[in-house]
Amino acid sequence: MNLSADLFVAGASFVASGINAAAGGGSFISFPAILATGVAPISANATNNVAMWLGSFASTGSFRSEIDIPRKTLVRMLVTSALGSTIGAIVLLRTSNATFAGLIPFLLLVATVVFVAGPALTKSVRDGTQPMKLDSPLGLGLQFAIAAYGGFFGAAIGILMLALLGILGMHNLRRANAFKVLLATVINGVAVIPFVAARVIAWEPAAFMSAGAIAGGFLGAGLVKRLPSNVVRAFVIVVACTMTAYFFWATYVRRS
Repeated sequence: MNLSADLFVAGASFVASGINAAAGGGSFISFPAILATGVAPISANATNNVAMWLGSFASTGSFRSEIDIPRKTLVRMLVTSALGSTIGAIVLLRTSNATFAGLIPFLLLVATVVFVAGPALTKSVRDGTQPMKLDSPLGLGLQFAIAAYGGFFGAAIGILMLALLGILGMHNLRRANAFKVLLATVINGVAVIPFVAARVIAWEPAAFMSAGAIAGGFLGAGLVKRLPSNVVRAFVIVVACTMTAYFFWATYVRRS
């Protein structure tokens, strides 16, 4: 990669990390950005995972005071997230680049639908379900599934976790968002281990993306939070729909 490509992915990661802390959906920006530089799909996904992990880690400090989960429950949720993420990452590493490239449009489509439906989904589960304990068997099982998806791909896991936390009775959105950031940090961080072991991370763009993501976690999140939430969501939705349409075209129309 050249310097212009490195700066491009760093800028994309800065924006993505800030959006992840405030609204979620940052991978719609950072993942296509690194793919556009020519990095192989699985390597691009792993590299993006490293950057987004560092970005979410950088933003956890500003949410620390909002996390007041009992220690036993917190440990169970974190361990479940770590196990699920490990399984998802291993499945990704056993998938060929060609197969994963063919899945990307559909993964982006599912993530886009989840992101667009996120507020309605979260509201419906908050209004229409009886709350359960965070560490109930069903709660841990669903968190495991979300974490496995996060280890494999990861876009829109924040929206899925907010909906799940609503089902599990966490109705304070600030607390739920803070806990979501912590869980996402664990999911992305644990997935880094098998990715490093398999040597699939592109370290040059990873360094620039990580720098951008860390800056985005510290600075970008604060800037994004000052914008109206509907503006941020509209921007992410436009990007998500555009990227999804592009990858369907590039994968199944242009090559036909």
